[in-house]
Amino acid sequence: MFDWRDYGNGIIAFDAGYVRPILAAIHMVVDDGRVALIDTGSNDSLPNVREALNKVGLGRDAVDYVILTHIHLDHAGGAGTLMREFPNAKLVVHPRGSRHMAEPSKLVAGVTAVYGEEYVEKVYGDILPIPAERIIDADEGLTLQLGRRQLLIIDTPGHAKHHVCIVDRQAEAIFTGDMFGLSYREFDVAGRQFILPTTTPTQFDPAAMHASIDRLLGYRPRLMYLTHYAQLTDPAAQAAELHRRLDAHVAIAEAHAGDGENRHEATKQALTDYLLGELRSHGCTLPEAAILDILATDLELNTQGLTWWLDHRE
Repeated sequence: MFDWRDYGNGIIAFDAGYVRPILAAIHMVVDDGRVALIDTGSNDSLPNVREALNKVGLGRDAVDYVILTHIHLDHAGGAGTLMREFPNAKLVVHPRGSRHMAEPSKLVAGVTAVYGEEYVEKVYGDILPIPAERIIDADEGLTLQLGRRQLLIIDTPGHAKHHVCIVDRQAEAIFTGDMFGLSYREFDVAGRQFILPTTTPTQFDPAAMHASIDRLLGYRPRLMYLTHYAQLTDPAAQAAELHRRLDAHVAIAEAHAGDGENRHEATKQALTDYLLGELRSHGCTLPEAAILDILATDLELNTQGLTWWLDHRE
């Protein structure tokens, strides 16, 4: 069985089937028999989405919205496949992302430049285009009616310029994509959760990220729902840790800015040492090899994002 978390408030998280278990969640909001799916994983998510609908006794025609927090392919790679599966659904995506979902060739080329063609083909497969008439621009302040609840779209740059978060006032919750960091369940210690920022290339902006985190807290949420991974409690305390660790990431990048051709590896090693230390202070007792295996992709992408920012900041 895939990972399934029904939080009893109309929100369900289940495993997207992306790369490894409990790496990426799809959130399903259910209200009065209507469904919104938030983020999609890759094309491999389709069997799990079908199973999720079966578990709540709903069919294909119940899906009103597929909402993307942003168009990085671990969040949006399966959008075209899901939109073909759910003929009544509208895709909701940041205006900067709309054209890429309608014509994804540039998006695929950008991802291929980072990961390589073989990896993209293996993990994502064909990224299917979505008819423009089925796409809704997720403009700032857009409100979506889902059954009897409303979902508010807010623009949240920092991780990417095409990032939105979704405020669910009924659940006193926010779906945060990557804006409120990463919190892997393997790092939970006696119910305490660990959080770290994601500074992925190519649009990382630390000042904007700090501001977006604070904006999210302004809605006074009780809960955050992260794509990586699922429900996060005590948002105010976690935000303080996220701000602190974001500052530490930036300081590490700046400390190695002058390292020339060794800059990438030196930055990555310093980030590795820093996060290992933070996890040990958190009480994590996993073997170092297991921790590094969980963080391998994030360490590489965070390093790339930080060095990109160094090269492009004003």
